[in-house]
Amino acid sequence: MANTHETVRVAAVQISPDLVSKSRTLDKVMSAMREAAGEGAGLVVFPETFVPWYPYFSFVLPPMLAGSEHLRLYEEAVSVPSMETAALGALSKELGIVAVIGVNERDHGSLYNTQLVFDADGTLCLKRRKITPTYHERMIWGQGDGEGLKVVETAVGRVGALACWEHYNPLARYALMTQHEEIHVAQFPGSLVGPIFSEQIEVTMRHHALESGCFVVNATGWLTDEQINSISDDPKLQRGLRDGCMTCIVSPEGRHLATPLTEGEGILIADLDMRLITKRKRMMDSVGHYSRPELLHLVHDRRRARTVASVERNVTDFPPQDTEELFSKPHVEEERVDVR
Repeated sequence: MANTHETVRVAAVQISPDLVSKSRTLDKVMSAMREAAGEGAGLVVFPETFVPWYPYFSFVLPPMLAGSEHLRLYEEAVSVPSMETAALGALSKELGIVAVIGVNERDHGSLYNTQLVFDADGTLCLKRRKITPTYHERMIWGQGDGEGLKVVETAVGRVGALACWEHYNPLARYALMTQHEEIHVAQFPGSLVGPIFSEQIEVTMRHHALESGCFVVNATGWLTDEQINSISDDPKLQRGLRDGCMTCIVSPEGRHLATPLTEGEGILIADLDMRLITKRKRMMDSVGHYSRPELLHLVHDRRRARTVASVERNVTDFPPQDTEELFSKPHVEEERVDVR
C-alpha cells in the first residue's frame, strides 16, 4: 500500500549514550523523542544498540580484558518486552510518532543487536535482530534470522530497517526492496574506526536510496572525549573510537536533505516529499520493471530460527485401560512438527 502522505517530517538523532546506566540512556532517548516531536517529526531514529550503549569496548580490548565490561552489558541490556519497551511504546503513543531505537537485547544467556520499531499508536510493530554481527561484534551478539527482514506498515509509511554492515549484504537489502519500503531506517554506532567510516557510510546510504528508490534516515552515535578516555587510556586505541559519524537523511534521488552531522550531538530534521519515490521508480524500479526475475531472483527464508522443533503426538484410545489392551489393540500415531 502506497503512502498517502505527500510530506513526512523525520528526525535522525545523534547523541551520546550514558556508558554507566541504562536508565539514564533511556532518559536521553525519551527527551530527544519529545524534542523531535516538538519540531513536528513523525518519525524519530536513534543509533545502533543505543540502549544501554554500543559495546565500544569490544573493538579496542582483547577478550581477556573485556569480560567485566561484557558482563556489565548483560546486566544493563534490554529484554523484549520489558518496562523499558513499555515506556518507549507509551511515549510513542503520547507523542503520536514512529520511533526506531537500537537496543542490546538480552534473551536469557545471549545478547542480540536488535532494532525496535514503535508505531504511532505505541505498538511494537517490528523487532528484528542483526543477521550477522561484524568482526569484533561476534564476541558479543548472536545472529538474527530471516523473519526480521521485514517491511512494516506504519503511520509514516512502509518502513524497513538494517543495522550497520548489514548494508553490505546486498541480498538483505534486496529482501527489503522487494517489500517496497518507502523509508529505510539505518543505524550505525558512530565514534568508531576513524574518518574513513563516515565516508563509507555516506556512500552506502546514498547508494541504497538510489537503488531502492526510497528515503534513507540514518542515525549514528557520538562519544565525548571523557567517554573515550573511560574506555581506553591508550592514545593509539583511542584513535579507533573517534570520528565515524554520518547522521544523514537522503532522498530517493541520492541527495542529502539536510547537512549531515559528523560530530557532536544534534537532531537532524528534514521533510520527505513522498512523491519522489514514484519519480525515481518511474526511471528505475529494481524490483519491478527494471528487474529480471526469470534470470535472477532472491530466495528468502522467512522462518524464525529455533533451537528446537516441538513434536506433538495425538494417539487414538491411548493409553489403554489395562496391560492386555496395550498389547492387543492397535493404535495410530499422528505427528505434527512445528518448524516455525
